[in-house]
Amino acid sequence: MLDRRTVLGLGAALAPVLAAAPAGARAQGPLYADDPTEIVRLWPGAAPGGEHATATLEIVERSPDPAQYRDRFATGIAEPLMTVFRPARPSGAAVLIIPGGGYKRVVIDKEGFEAARRLNAAGVTAFVLRYRLPADGWAAGPDAPLQDAQRALRIIRADAARYGLDPARVAVLGFSAGGHLAASLAARHAQPVYAAVDARDGVSARPDLAGLMYPVITMAAPHAHPGSREYLLGATPSEERIGAWSRERSVGADTPPTFLVHAADDSAVPVENSLMMFAALRAAKIPSELHVFEEGEHGFGLRLIQGKPAAIWPDLFLAWGARHGVFKAA
Repeated sequence: MLDRRTVLGLGAALAPVLAAAPAGARAQGPLYADDPTEIVRLWPGAAPGGEHATATLEIVERSPDPAQYRDRFATGIAEPLMTVFRPARPSGAAVLIIPGGGYKRVVIDKEGFEAARRLNAAGVTAFVLRYRLPADGWAAGPDAPLQDAQRALRIIRADAARYGLDPARVAVLGFSAGGHLAASLAARHAQPVYAAVDARDGVSARPDLAGLMYPVITMAAPHAHPGSREYLLGATPSEERIGAWSRERSVGADTPPTFLVHAADDSAVPVENSLMMFAALRAAKIPSELHVFEEGEHGFGLRLIQGKPAAIWPDLFLAWGARHGVFKAA
């Protein structure tokens, strides 16, 4: 990874070139000069369980015209991190944003940086997580992303004063497979999945509320997303593993209030994932709210639903979070 001084120097020197980076371009660090430079590395040394990991960072730009919009993803994540987005007028609330990518990659812009900027406009400090991927040989396997998510939430809460935050107003917002990871954090925040490395690990990893956007929830047929299941659990997971990683089966009394959004026409992650999760939350008497939009397909983020009814989801999420005392009412 590049340090802050190197990023700034490269950005100033290469801005005209990077602004025109073609689709498919690859780099070992930020591609654009205006990317945020406040980076929080999650682990004081190497990430845990990396003795046999095969991760080599690669960032891919898929946009045919990055000057108009950016559409990057990262693979081979050996050093998990958070990118910090600070609002002009902070309200004291924070959100850990967990982008999707089917546990094969981690989206950077569409479900990360773009969502962070929208939340900044509402005074929310956003932390975009770039987490390790389970198929890269980490000793923890499917728990490697959850190690990063727990550690990230703890850092945000432990360092709340540094960011001007209220440690009791920290939410998580996950998209697609990132929604599965956010749901895992919500359900398994108290389960020890790594050995403590410093005092921050004594802080609770429980989000004060969770937002799940078109989330992968179940690992069971017929509604599982096959790609996410394979990259998380392997090609032929046992029924026991399928059950253990189906988040509708892990809702408990300490699961935080949860907000769900899905499109009925989602052909990648069926809407039944959110319906099953909502039913489990209701059965456990967890405060929850579900919005199902007629159209939107999968992975719509913010940019792909402009002018459609689903574009209102950030306002709904912020208003719901305000009712639960995390965000400030508009």
